[in-house]
Amino acid sequence: MLVELPASVVTCRNLTGGQWREPSGAVREIVSPYSGKVIGKVGESSQAEVAQLVEAAQAAFPIWRAMPIKERAQYLFRFRELMLAKLPQLSHRAAAEAGKTVDEAKAGIMKGIEVLEFALSLQNLEVGGVMEVSRGVTCQMSREPLGVVAGIAPFNFPAMVPLWMYPIALALGNCFILKPSEKVPLTSQLIGEIAVESGFPAGVFSILNGARATTEALIDHPLVKAVGFVGSTPVAKAVYQRATGHGKRALCLGGAKNHLIVVPDADPAMTVKGVLDSFIGCAGQRCMAASLLVAVGDVDSLLEKVKAAARDVKIGAGMGAIIDRAALERIEGIIGRATKDGAELAVDGRKPLPPKGYEAGNWIAPTVIDRAAPQMECAQQEIFGPVLTIVRVKNLAEAMALESQNEFGNATSVFTTSGAVARYVADRATTGMIGVNIGVPVPREPFSFGGTKASKFGQGDMTGASVLDFWSDLKKVTTKWSMQADHNWMS
Repeated sequence: MLVELPASVVTCRNLTGGQWREPSGAVREIVSPYSGKVIGKVGESSQAEVAQLVEAAQAAFPIWRAMPIKERAQYLFRFRELMLAKLPQLSHRAAAEAGKTVDEAKAGIMKGIEVLEFALSLQNLEVGGVMEVSRGVTCQMSREPLGVVAGIAPFNFPAMVPLWMYPIALALGNCFILKPSEKVPLTSQLIGEIAVESGFPAGVFSILNGARATTEALIDHPLVKAVGFVGSTPVAKAVYQRATGHGKRALCLGGAKNHLIVVPDADPAMTVKGVLDSFIGCAGQRCMAASLLVAVGDVDSLLEKVKAAARDVKIGAGMGAIIDRAALERIEGIIGRATKDGAELAVDGRKPLPPKGYEAGNWIAPTVIDRAAPQMECAQQEIFGPVLTIVRVKNLAEAMALESQNEFGNATSVFTTSGAVARYVADRATTGMIGVNIGVPVPREPFSFGGTKASKFGQGDMTGASVLDFWSDLKKVTTKWSMQADHNWMS
């Protein structure tokens, strides 16, 4: 068995004020990308249900914010221990509904737990401070929570991306509402159960289910002070504009078209593995996936090794499935148009032989499009599938000129054995995350995750130290208790 599917259909509910309540609206069936079978169902929350959930979170806020951060951290410690104890169950649940391999799902959860551990470290860091700034005068600075905040998560990482948001927001004293993707709400149900078992006060952590109407009602509610979002660029932009239009904070991460630059002196083994893992990992359904390989000069022997490795990947065991049939058809359409536009289909992954017992799944094998022109759709648009497009250039200057024209700004990687080449690329790349011989340059905590250009709307990054300013305000208190004999204009 590739993945353990739920034994029965899971009914997803809202977690409102510590109580599980089934949404009253239209019900959507959750179909596993692996099997094509219904594994869950989820309803649409009404505007009244959204308001009830937000108000329950607001009612919990005064008690939660009044707790010292060390007390809040104790709940997060228990939550972490339960997450680790239930890691196998969480991994299978995320894989079953999102199409990941179980190992990919597990790795994503562990990355999310890194952020949780960073949040736990805040109790031992100086998140404020006191200083005598003049004779008899002290200034004290502290971080103050905003109130009720929300995170809107994508389908491709049902556990990891929410973990980027709620641990830090909760540690700082906010009450958090998680709105999972309506395509993958099952993992969030399990996370909610773990949160309840951890003993969080009712209303501190909430789960809200629904699609666009529910999301808009959540963003519009006046008690919601900040919104974090991860998803496609058009939706990220729309969420950012809607939230900021209401005077709220918003940090919204969008899509990408990540460039992997390969030069002739690149180490063959490291390059082949790095490129392959980058473009087939999570079946290409991640914003950090390799999407465009920029071949500098004569690297044909390396490219042939990448193509051979792609042909050897076994779907199911070595790579997961596509989220739904519509996404699969869109990916296949882009591949077909690339060949019509004159690109070479070096590795055709369409219509592969499915794993036995999973014939109804959404399958495509690794695909490589070579000799594409920079202006082609496959070289410009985020495909969000296991498709690598190769564009060839004469020199590194041409490669960086191409990179600078990229609409998106998540990641750029270079494969080289030359420190000078690595520095040249790192200095000139226009993206937020740079990799040297690393195909997926996701920073480890406490270094932060975030891109530039059309990959991000808002200030700061989603994790790391910079996000503290997003989920909190700085309060400054200046104090004087007596007049000093030697006072000056500051005292």
